[in-house]
Amino acid sequence: MSAIYTTDEYGRPFIIVREQDKKSRKTGIEATKAHIMAAKTVSNIVRTSLGPRGLDKILISPDGDITISNDGATIMSQMAIENQIGKLLVELSKSQDEEIGDGTTGIVVLAGALLEQAEELLDRGIHPIRISDGFERACKIAVAHLDKVSDVIPWSKDDTSDLFKCAKTSLGSKIVNKCHDQFAQIAVDAILAVADLERKDVDFELIKMEGKVGGEMADSALVKGVIIDKDFSHPQMPKEIKDAKIAILTCPFEPPKPKTKHKLEITTVKEFEELQKYERETFENMIKQVKDCGANVVACQWGFDDEANSLLLQHKLPAIRWIGGGEIELLAIATNGRIVPRFEDLSIEKLGAAGTIREVTFGTTNETMIVVEDCANSKAVTVFVRGGNKMIVDEAKRSLHDAMCVVRNLIVDNRVVYGGAAAEISCSIAVDKEADQVSTIEQYAMRSFARALDAIPMTLAENSGLPPIETLSFVKSEQIKQGITSLGVDCMDTGINDMKEQFVFDPLISKRQQFLLATQLVKMILKIDDVIVHKSDDQ
Repeated sequence: MSAIYTTDEYGRPFIIVREQDKKSRKTGIEATKAHIMAAKTVSNIVRTSLGPRGLDKILISPDGDITISNDGATIMSQMAIENQIGKLLVELSKSQDEEIGDGTTGIVVLAGALLEQAEELLDRGIHPIRISDGFERACKIAVAHLDKVSDVIPWSKDDTSDLFKCAKTSLGSKIVNKCHDQFAQIAVDAILAVADLERKDVDFELIKMEGKVGGEMADSALVKGVIIDKDFSHPQMPKEIKDAKIAILTCPFEPPKPKTKHKLEITTVKEFEELQKYERETFENMIKQVKDCGANVVACQWGFDDEANSLLLQHKLPAIRWIGGGEIELLAIATNGRIVPRFEDLSIEKLGAAGTIREVTFGTTNETMIVVEDCANSKAVTVFVRGGNKMIVDEAKRSLHDAMCVVRNLIVDNRVVYGGAAAEISCSIAVDKEADQVSTIEQYAMRSFARALDAIPMTLAENSGLPPIETLSFVKSEQIKQGITSLGVDCMDTGINDMKEQFVFDPLISKRQQFLLATQLVKMILKIDDVIVHKSDDQ
């Protein structure tokens, strides 16, 4: 805090304390409206990315790295948002991404629409708390209605066609939709390979995503095993090993060194030869220990000495070096091996087993990768993504992750609601109906909630090049006339509005989470009525 010393007209000294200009302050409705404005701005950015015809965004980081994406969570997390309320929306899409994995764009659009409606109610003079209560009440009705309109989709390990359709819905808005069926099938197969169907649980740690630039997207594949982005340590080692027994080591192939700072003084040739002999014996002893336990492949987290490398070649022990921590753990899980920290601890029980290990070369650049297949534990799989450039490979990985999350959600809870905003329109009608029976002022907030739900089908129609208001009016009237809750916006212009026939599904838990989280955030923003910002001295 800075103070100014001055005197009055009689020469009496006094101090003026400059405190107020250090604080900028907004209160009451003015503060709430400023927050709504900030949130709407952020929401409008991702709005055009919603739906199968949604557009992509290009994000450039301060380092010049380029990301092209239409995944809501990725766009939100990569935007450098300074505003505090904007940051809350980023957290909102992040929590949807972490919990559900899909529907990250929709949730931000819904929150933005709710705040837009809240602004109109504030202009009418309705108190923010009454708006919050009305939204909360409407949200309960909408979530209960979702349960009523949901359908159970049967699936088994042999019949996965419904899981496949849901994965296709998730991938519909992504960059990979030209290999739509192939990527949906990869997502379903990867999840079912690692899923624990008894506990209805899926461990994503067992699915590794590996991308390689070059080739086209159609070359992507699911490998029942592990892919390691390395090559064999010596070019003359065999490129393929059948019936591999793998020693997985986290100790380096190097002679022991003193722990303290050391200095070796060699004055004669004899001493140098002795040192060389000692090193050679140490290496031979290490290799003997590996050979004795029955291993025919070595996977090491650290590097080797050149001498150790040539000795490994002489002893016909193919080796892979510099394997990352995460990869070595996955290799151990896949091959049912143990990670061994010291050569002395090696034993036959600790070796990993795999049917084949082969080195694969790509293109003309001699880039190689090692594929470990037919592993002892078939639960570890690798999704191998190819693409024309790094941005496409990264976006394909993100898209596949979303599709896998959808399949995972259906294994946890196999109830679905219909996409194409059919569920939102149906909930909007239900909330509107209930609002007429509420005698208090909350009915205005409930109707506004219904109008906010209508923003999703209108945005879908707008992004698909259809007239938004006409499309919404038509679908809404058809739902009420025919009593079919699966009628939605026909984004792909197929001429069919029934999403059941188009096989456009969304997991129920994903949609429910969207409603609950968006309402929660809007309630929180409406409750803030005072913002005090302390500026630093240099501002």
